[in-house]
Amino acid sequence: MSRVASRIPDKRVLKLIRAFLNAGVLEDGLVRPVDEGTPQGGPLSPFLSNIVLDDLDKELARRGHRFCRYADDCNIYVRSYHAGERVRASISRFLTDKLRLKVNEAKSAVARPEERKFLGFSIANDGSERRIAPKALDKFKDRIREITCRTRGISLQQMIADLTPYLIGWRGYFGFCQTPRVLTNLEAWIRRRLRLYLWRQWRNGHNRFTELRRFGIAKFAASVAAGSPTGLWRMSGHPAVQHALRNHVFDSLGLPESSCLCRPNSIEPPWLDGWCQWMIGGAGITGTPYRSIRFPCPTEQEHPGTLPPPWLTVR
Repeated sequence: MSRVASRIPDKRVLKLIRAFLNAGVLEDGLVRPVDEGTPQGGPLSPFLSNIVLDDLDKELARRGHRFCRYADDCNIYVRSYHAGERVRASISRFLTDKLRLKVNEAKSAVARPEERKFLGFSIANDGSERRIAPKALDKFKDRIREITCRTRGISLQQMIADLTPYLIGWRGYFGFCQTPRVLTNLEAWIRRRLRLYLWRQWRNGHNRFTELRRFGIAKFAASVAAGSPTGLWRMSGHPAVQHALRNHVFDSLGLPESSCLCRPNSIEPPWLDGWCQWMIGGAGITGTPYRSIRFPCPTEQEHPGTLPPPWLTVR
């Protein structure tokens, strides 16, 4: 609190922050007092992180490192694995001895850019594109599987209404990626799950034949599909089912497209103009400007065959 008080003179704000820190944690319906740390998920955690880790920003800038930090997640870019290990040990000592913070060793590592994630994204090894991290994709698919569970027993319209806010929020964040094919494949996967849900709702061969005919499928093709003993997932990719439940059917029900906000190459990699730009401090606080520092970055012509730097992640 002494470090916070040096930056915030208003005692009312300091009293509010202290009340937050002493509020305790609710676990299994019981309030448990806490002696250290900040409540996760609220606005206080990134706020205090930016105040305390401002000294880390200044130290890294003084050493001339290239880095990017958001709240308590920080990536430092170096040219070799040995340099990464050396900087990691040095920065860990600085955080422990000078700032008296504990480094999460389980989440800290020296690795190539595509092997680490930062705010849900990963960077291609040659720095050419921003990708959605595999863990973020797995989390997205798990949530979609939960919403489109085949045993929910609701109408397709209600299911799409449940999907819409999640898809809009997700694409608003991850639409910044430069891999539109990934978003297109996710759209196709979601529509196939919706076809599976409808195919199961139609239940028996008679209803399935009637519904396929209603969507304009020829009598013979509809009878073959309706009488097929194939499983639900495989039938969701059947040509007759796909032709009956085309994309415009789901569009008319309000299913949003994940790729419509994707802006491939909307922001070119900063080193294309011979410079690297990194964001330092203040990015997680609304209304707080961040400082931007530009470092000269060697081009491929100057250093042919140079590999991009691995990431050093300190959390």
